[in-house]
Amino acid sequence: MPIPPARPLRLGLAMWSHNHWQQSLYGTGCKTGDRLARYAEVFDTVEGNTTFYATPAITTVKKWHQATPDDFRFTFKLPATITHQNQLMHCDQLLADFFTVMSPLELKTGLWKIQLPAHFGPQALPALEKFLRKLPAHLTFGVEVRHPAFFAKGEEEKALNRLLVDQQANRIIMDSRPVFAAPPTSEAVIDAHQKKPHVPVHAIATANNPMIRFIGHPDDLSNDAFFANWLKRLPSWLADGKQPYLFIHTPDNNQAPELAIRLYRQLQQQVSLSPQLPDIRLPPEAEASPQFDLL
Repeated sequence: MPIPPARPLRLGLAMWSHNHWQQSLYGTGCKTGDRLARYAEVFDTVEGNTTFYATPAITTVKKWHQATPDDFRFTFKLPATITHQNQLMHCDQLLADFFTVMSPLELKTGLWKIQLPAHFGPQALPALEKFLRKLPAHLTFGVEVRHPAFFAKGEEEKALNRLLVDQQANRIIMDSRPVFAAPPTSEAVIDAHQKKPHVPVHAIATANNPMIRFIGHPDDLSNDAFFANWLKRLPSWLADGKQPYLFIHTPDNNQAPELAIRLYRQLQQQVSLSPQLPDIRLPPEAEASPQFDLL
């Protein structure tokens, strides 16, 4: 039986800075520059998506390190220049430069995310295999695919899963069922329907840190029916000694902290999890008038 990690499951959100959380997650008076530190007092991981668009300055990376405790874990996307423009090929120097800048956070990065475009299909698997083989062996990686063939349960998906298992790379799981069940009656939901991948949920753990990106329904309680399967799968993975990463989104992310904590407490009814998370509540006037603006 594998030895369970100190934090059996890591819980986080799609970002650490969001104006709508000023009076809920951060508290009145929290300065913008202090938001990451406050976020890290409640959640122990976060999706670092900004690195997909641009590599930060090393001074910024050092500030992120200083703002977070030793047991906090980031998950950073590899730059789009590597995954989308170069399609994982001829990018050795780009990769080396990226890891050099990010090196102050190496020990605090739980998962480096390789998000591949929808046109990256089965014919590109040799490029993915070559790329995974040359990555630093001491780092942990996750791969997010979007090509329909990788969700068809055929030989092409099996080939992908075998490759990920062989290379000990985690398959990142997108659960967008909740948001696509929401009627397109707000700008945020309409935008999410246009931008989020509408793919089946294949809950497979190809390595030790399966990552779930749960894109929630704007109506809080409507998420429970979709989360019910995770109340079974996550405890099963935990029993096997795996350490899943669970990220909670909503179309506008305004109430994402509250939803994450509520779903986490449902998990705590199924399996022993620590730490205990605090209550987060918005002021009544904010709850009465939710704004729908996609990040």
